[in-house]
Amino acid sequence: MNKTTMTAAFALLMAASLPVYAQTTTTTTSTSAPRVVATQLQPGQIRATQMDGATVYDAQNQKVGDIKDVIIDRDGKVAAVVLDVGAFLGVGGKYVAVSMNDLKITQDSSNKPRFAVDMTKDQLKAAQAFDLNARNTSTGTSTPPATNRPTTTTAPATPPRQ
Repeated sequence: MNKTTMTAAFALLMAASLPVYAQTTTTTTSTSAPRVVATQLQPGQIRATQMDGATVYDAQNQKVGDIKDVIIDRDGKVAAVVLDVGAFLGVGGKYVAVSMNDLKITQDSSNKPRFAVDMTKDQLKAAQAFDLNARNTSTGTSTPPATNRPTTTTAPATPPRQ
């Protein structure tokens, strides 16, 4: 066998031993069953209907508002919980949005959720009001506007010597 024939035979042998991958496509039809993500409440979860209208207390166990609404972002996460604090603060019709992390949820004696915030009535009164009817139709960037504060730069960390 000459060198060219031997090289061709080797190449053919190698090609024959390689696995073959076929491209497959999966099609779904509209008759397929929806994906079930849960079958019951998990520890630490709460139903939105249990939040709607629930009274909110401060750290001194004083009523400071009611839950008016829950704002959900596009990822399905709670963006804010809107409290109606007006009637309790004597300011009439004032809503304040707090983070879900700022809302402390415990259980009362009848095993129902109890909501509290670590804010005083004065802090809630001074807090910026949330407008439930306003819609941000801006298509700008999420970059905050520039300020007149001095900027500082930090040099990158130097890796330790080895």
